[in-house]
Amino acid sequence: MNTIKVTIKDHLSIITLDRGKSNALNREMITELSDMLHNIAGDPNIAGVIITGKENFFSAGLDLIELYNYNEAEAESFWHLFLNFTAAITAFKKPLVAAVNGHSPAGGCVIALACDYRIMAEGNYIIGLNEVPVGIIVPNSIFNLYAFWLGQANASRSLLEGKLFSPDEALQIGLVDELVNPAGILTAAERKIRKYMAMERNTWEQSKLNIRQGLIASTGADQSEALQKMLKQWWAPTTRNILKTIIDNLQKK
Repeated sequence: MNTIKVTIKDHLSIITLDRGKSNALNREMITELSDMLHNIAGDPNIAGVIITGKENFFSAGLDLIELYNYNEAEAESFWHLFLNFTAAITAFKKPLVAAVNGHSPAGGCVIALACDYRIMAEGNYIIGLNEVPVGIIVPNSIFNLYAFWLGQANASRSLLEGKLFSPDEALQIGLVDELVNPAGILTAAERKIRKYMAMERNTWEQSKLNIRQGLIASTGADQSEALQKMLKQWWAPTTRNILKTIIDNLQKK
């Protein structure tokens, strides 16, 4: 694996996102994450998963530099891959805790939203869905994930504004569940997930699936219509100009 690291500790799998400085999600990383979660789902020796990042980034979201250079077929294939990954992680039945160690906008936030509990590091970090100002149409399935934790009204306002939250704001609105000193984030995440893991496994897992029934149906539904709307806007000159400006700024850093 080139983009993630996995360690096993007493039936707990810790997945560390490990791609470049910011853990930007590209095709390879999403494929490796999807394959790893599929393998863990079928492994009776693994009872829970923590996902975390490194240094100051959980994940900066999708790798816009790579995506911008895709042709039409590559772009459509990538968005299918990402939406299928979102469906898979939403339906993952074992306990899943996000140790959000740093910045987590856009696609990074989507991963955190699919988890059962989010612990975020204190500090000058951001988290949220900021796709709309970038020119990316957010499919209803991902909005439903947002609203599952924030509520419909807060999720609507936040999505349409492209709001990015500080850790304190994220805690207040319900986007994250706990704030800790960065040095203790994995300890806190393990403490939480082992409480889940200590419960009767089938009862906990089936209860999770019951609670998420609507989310699982939404993310697992045919996304073709939503994807076509996304792709039409993706190739619109206004969106391409916004993306080009963002990429130029990123490459200057």
